[in-house]
Amino acid sequence: MSKIDRTDIAARLATFDWAEAGRALDERGYTTLDAVLTPEECTGIAGWYEDDARFRSTVVMARHGFGDGEYRYFSYPLPALIGALRREAYPALATVANRWAERLGESAGYPATLDRFTRQCHAAGQKKPTPLVLRYGAGGYNRLHQDLYGAIAFPIQMAILLSRPGADFDGGEFILAEQKPRMQSRAEVVPLRQGDAVLFAVNERPVAGTRGYFRARMRHGVSTIRAGHRATLGIIFHDAA
Repeated sequence: MSKIDRTDIAARLATFDWAEAGRALDERGYTTLDAVLTPEECTGIAGWYEDDARFRSTVVMARHGFGDGEYRYFSYPLPALIGALRREAYPALATVANRWAERLGESAGYPATLDRFTRQCHAAGQKKPTPLVLRYGAGGYNRLHQDLYGAIAFPIQMAILLSRPGADFDGGEFILAEQKPRMQSRAEVVPLRQGDAVLFAVNERPVAGTRGYFRARMRHGVSTIRAGHRATLGIIFHDAA
């Protein structure tokens, strides 16, 4: 087992102010966490991309009109570090997810642990793991999209930048777009450093209006990489059909 597989992610994630992160998610649909991974861990995970045994499938984005780049989905069992990130971040985010569900008038609650939520996904026929590594070269980009893989979807996901902006690549900003009813979309660029994470709404989030909460639709993507290579770790909490 590699050194990065033995990292105590639970202790590291416990140092973050998850209540404040939840408030930011409520207010704007995203938040960031500084230095979730070390530079060594980032380099190691990016290097896993060449290890076919770790992954269940590879997607060449240009073939599907998704953009220009590639990504690979991890297979089960997940590497220890990836599984720990997913498992330990989930409970605090489930609190936010249930708050959003209540505000949107949805009856189905999200269980307190990832294991229970994963069992729900598998019972619904969604059994394929969704954590992934994305890789782009110069000229690469990712069109605005949503990561929905079946009837069950957790409403928040995490992306961690594995490369160094300004050193490994230029350009390649993480972009969020929000669409409110009867309004044009609003775009937001989220600056990240190597090892930083962004937590953001997968599909829709509740926004307070004059007559209660309404649904704002969220999409995310990556702007064009002007030079170099950019790698990202994506942590999606629901499995795929």
